[in-house]
Amino acid sequence: MSRIGKKSIELAKNVEIKVVGQKVSVKGPKGALEREFHETVTVEVVGSNAHVKQKSGQREDRKFHGLSRTLLANMVNGVTTGFSKSLTLIGVGYRAAQSGKTLTLNVGYSHPIDFVAPQGIEIKVDKQTNLLISGPEKEVVGQVAATIRGFRPPEPYHGKGIRYSDEVIVTKVGKAAGKK
Repeated sequence: MSRIGKKSIELAKNVEIKVVGQKVSVKGPKGALEREFHETVTVEVVGSNAHVKQKSGQREDRKFHGLSRTLLANMVNGVTTGFSKSLTLIGVGYRAAQSGKTLTLNVGYSHPIDFVAPQGIEIKVDKQTNLLISGPEKEVVGQVAATIRGFRPPEPYHGKGIRYSDEVIVTKVGKAAGKK
């Protein structure tokens, strides 16, 4: 039995969970999320706790036990506190501007890059070089951050580009000119 799967998930007073077959809906102050879980697990709500249980102890069923519990815990955490990722733009002339749900990036190309945030994702620009991406769904927040970082990943010689705020780039040493 999975160590993670055995743990129960505590629900805050303002979180509401509905289970219909394999479909689980979680509603809270930051929004509502819905996910369909694998048929080898069941979700039960008892009082202010949620439990993910295996239907049988077979190997196939055990594979999804811990995963399902973690996905449900992320849903509950997302609708109560939310998730966020922070990006930093490093380079001369690199800047970001926001108008509505559209993020405009000037990152060294001959044209600006326009990125429209998906539904439920909020992007805040601070000092033109810091971005804060937040939302209730962990996977979507991470994917949006990775997509924006992919427009200009940090390069290894000067470290210029878009990077996560806690990311460390080890720069390479350039060629030594004039040695004989």
